This record gives sequence, structure tokens and C-alpha cells, in this order.
Amino acid sequence: MKAIEIPRFGELLAEHLSGVPAEAYPYLLSQLERTAAERYRGWAEEVASHRDGLLQCAAREDEIAARVEAMFPPTAEHRALVAEVIPKAKATYYSAFEPYTPVEQMTIQANAERQGANAWQTLKAAYPEQADALDQLSAIELASADYLDATLPEMS
Repeated sequence: MKAIEIPRFGELLAEHLSGVPAEAYPYLLSQLERTAAERYRGWAEEVASHRDGLLQCAAREDEIAARVEAMFPPTAEHRALVAEVIPKAKATYYSAFEPYTPVEQMTIQANAERQGANAWQTLKAAYPEQADALDQLSAIELASADYLDATLPEMS
């Protein structure tokens, strides 16, 4: 197996994220979660022996997105701005996975889930009243990371 380069997704996506005002950032993250859900659904088709578990990961990504959208309802202006940013951010995100096999991609994703859990924690400073809910989002992220970490050795 070739060496897998694990990107720091915050840095990788910084050029796209920097153009979004702080109050729209949670909504932007929710849309990135939906992008990850798409990835999981694709892997579920490619690695059919783990289809159910990967689809559960996709459902967790969608759950995170739905919770964030409920916690931080976006304005029409923020929806429009994020709709402009997401295609470029998605292309950048997907490019980090391109050189790798599906199993290697999921290794990267396990780390990305842990990075996502940390991202929710960093929002607690800006939204202390949402600390418990942000902790829950982190826990959901970690559930997918733990699933991948436990399952990937079986797939290799």
C-alpha cells in the first residue's frame, strides 16, 4: 500500500471557507457534511460487503447537517453564498481522495471525521449556548471515525 497523505481539511479548504462570514460558517460546514454523505454512499456501492455500515455513516453525516441547519438556520443570503462556494470546496475536497483506492480514501475519511469533530469543538467559543449540541455533533463524527477504524483492516 502506498503512503497515504492525510490533508488538514481546514487548511485545504481555507480559500473557500475564508469568503464566508462567521455567522454562515455552521451552514457551510453542514453542506460539507452532506458532501461527505455522498462519498459514503459511493463507497457503499464500491465496497458492497460493508454497504450497511457505510450507509449508516452517510446517515450520520446527513443527521449532522440537519441538526446544524436547525441550530443555525441560514438566511437566504447565506444559502446563496454557500451555494456558490460549495461546488469549488467539494471539488477541492474530492481532489484529496483522487489518487487513492476506496479503502485508502476511507482511511483519509476516518481522519477527516476526527478533524470534523474538532471543528465542532472550536465553534463552542462562538456559540457557548450550543456547547452540548456541538458536543453531540462531535460524538456523531467520532462514531463514523470509529466505525472506519474498526472496519478498514477487514477491507485491506
